[in-house]
This record gives sequence, structure tokens and C-alpha cells, in this order.
Amino acid sequence: MRYLFVHQNFPGQFLHLLRHLGQDPGNEIVFISEPNDNQVPGVRRVAYRLPRGGLDGVHPGAREFDLALLRAECVARAAASLRDLGYRPDIVIGHHGWGELLNLGDVFPGVPLLGYFEFFYHADALDVGFDPEFPSPESIRPTIRAKNAVNLQALALGAHGHTPTRFQWMTYPDWARERIALLPEGVDLDACSPDPSAFQRPLHVAGTVIAPQERLVTYVARDLEPYRGFHVFMRALPRILAARPDVRVVLVGGDGVSYGAKQPHGAWRARMMAELAGKIDPDRVHFAGRVDYETFRALLRRSDAHVYLTYPFVASWSLREAMAMGCAIVGSDTMPVREFLSDGRTGRLVPFLDPNGIAEGVLEVLEDVRLSARLRRAVRRQAERTLDMAEYMARYRDLIDRVAGRGA
Repeated sequence: MRYLFVHQNFPGQFLHLLRHLGQDPGNEIVFISEPNDNQVPGVRRVAYRLPRGGLDGVHPGAREFDLALLRAECVARAAASLRDLGYRPDIVIGHHGWGELLNLGDVFPGVPLLGYFEFFYHADALDVGFDPEFPSPESIRPTIRAKNAVNLQALALGAHGHTPTRFQWMTYPDWARERIALLPEGVDLDACSPDPSAFQRPLHVAGTVIAPQERLVTYVARDLEPYRGFHVFMRALPRILAARPDVRVVLVGGDGVSYGAKQPHGAWRARMMAELAGKIDPDRVHFAGRVDYETFRALLRRSDAHVYLTYPFVASWSLREAMAMGCAIVGSDTMPVREFLSDGRTGRLVPFLDPNGIAEGVLEVLEDVRLSARLRRAVRRQAERTLDMAEYMARYRDLIDRVAGRGA
């Protein structure tokens, strides 16, 4: 079967699917993306480059759509080159978020399209206005509504789509949901498995050593920013550190902004360290930056309490992986997290906006050994039931076959 994948950052959400499809020598896989150094065996790369240029004169609400249309043109040109060389896919699979799929029906008329729908924005609900520390002025609502321009164009294609969580599916309008399949994503349960021996040896991370007798609290995000609760977690640290002199904290994440508005000056880490100066011991709070996958796994396997916080927004892959590794998770009591964790059964859910509540949840997990052990066992079992990679791949293949017309 011939596949054409599209995602601006190869391999995007499709790493596991590419590896799975690549095991079949009968599959031919081509992937269009912007250039990067990532490689997956059996996948041929085709690069497109956005022309350089500013967006001066473009309405702020239309900038994302303008860029999406530009991406759509660039991808269509790359796809046309493939077509002219004789490559016609049986199915096109990609992510609708950046507009890259919008023109491919013109290049390959009649070829089925399966697109990933990630999130439908709301001007006065979900993430917008959730955190009172960052109120959203009414003037920003048109710009937020305009962020759905690509979503709406993608839905107008009449093609098939899927999304990984019920929360994400529910963000879309009623009339759109029937066009979007719910396809829960899986985790490699062997690669992300608990390792009890990790607590018996020193852990070298972030330029320091976590001794076996110390208690480790972990926090992971792509970037240290409010959407992932970095600010409220930092404000919970003084109480955690004061109550437990044996605690060390390691935070993984960059200093950029992946979601939400940027600060006028500097990074959130510097801002929060300045706010908490004299209230936390910097020798016990370690910023690891972005780490490789082996370090990430070693850190979570050693974690005594793993904190995962998020606005009502798309849940991170790290939450699924923490579940698979049997972490004692302290998560925010927000809709995306409640879809994965049940309070007192598979994790501890705490109020996102309450640093004291977050600290109480962490301390409860650290101090109640029986609770911690029970949560670890239960969340690993939950991962085995709901996040199995083989089952995820089977469901994905079924969906592909249906869309490509090969199934019943």
C-alpha cells in the first residue's frame, strides 16, 4: 500500500504508526515535511521550505490562516512533484493544524484523506479565561475565533478525521463530531515500564545526583509555562520543601512558550525564580531543560511524586508515559486529566489554581506509602488496559482500511 504522510515537523504524531507500517515490505511510505534531521527506517522524506518574508499588513487574526495557506501551497507543490514522478498514494495521512492538507485533493483527486483534528478553539471557554491571573480581554475574542479558520476549511473538505481523546472531540461543534473518529493513542508499554530498582541507585540528572534515600518530585512539560501549570507548581514548592527536608525537585522543560501568550521580557522560569527568591532552596530545585528520551524515562521511573498540570487543553504525551511507568501522579483536576486519571484510584487530582492544594497532594503521596504503592499499581494497570500500543495500531489500521475503502 502506498502512503503519503504530511506534518511540518517530521514525524509528528505519526512516529509509532510509521514504525508499524514500515515493518511491512509491501508498504511504500513517503513523508512531506519541513527539513529536520529526524529519520525513520523505511520512510522517504520530501522537504518543503516556507519562503521567507514578513506578515506586515496582514490582520493579526488572519496571520495563522495566511501562513496555513502558504504551507498548503508549498506542500501541494511538493506533492505535485511526486505525482509527476509517478507516485500516487492510496491514502494521505496528516495533521490539519497547519493547513498543509488543504490543497492535496487538487493534486490527488479521489485519494482518501485522513486528517488529525487536535483542538477547536473557543473564545470564552476551555483554556480561554480559565486562569484569572491572565484575564482575556474581549478584544481578543475575534482573533481566537479566527484560529479555527483552518479547522473549518479542513472540515469543509468532507474528508475523514480522527482525534485522540474525548475531551478534544468534544471541543468541536456538534455538526462536526460525526466526521471525527475517536482514536485513543497508545504507549510502548515495554519501553515505558516501571523499574523498582531505580529507587535503589543514585540518579544523575540536571548536573546533580539524587541519592536513593532522597525523595524526588518531578515535573515535565515541553516548555515551562502557565498552560502546563508551571507558575502554580512553583508556588507550591515552598510548602513542599519546608515540610520534607529530604525532597529534591527536578523540572524538565524549555524556556520557550508552546501555548498561550509570550511574556514581554524573559522566560517564565526567571520570572518565577524572582518571585520566589528566598522562599525556595535553589540547591534542591533543579532545572534540567529539555532532555533526551532515556533521561526522561530514567527520571520518571525514579520519581516519588510526578506532577502533571494543564489548562483545559490538549493533554501531553508525557502523561500517558507517566501512567505506563507507574508513576504516583498528582494531576490537575481539569477535563483533559480526568479523562485519564480517577482521584484516589489511579492518581491524586488537585485544584489547578491552588498552590496549597497542589502541595497537599504531593505531600500526601510522599508521606502515605500505601497510597503511593496502590496508585502506582492501579495506574500501570490502567495503562495496560487503555494505552496498549498493539491495540492502538490495530485500531489505527482498521480506520485506515475503512477510509481507504479496503475494509467492510
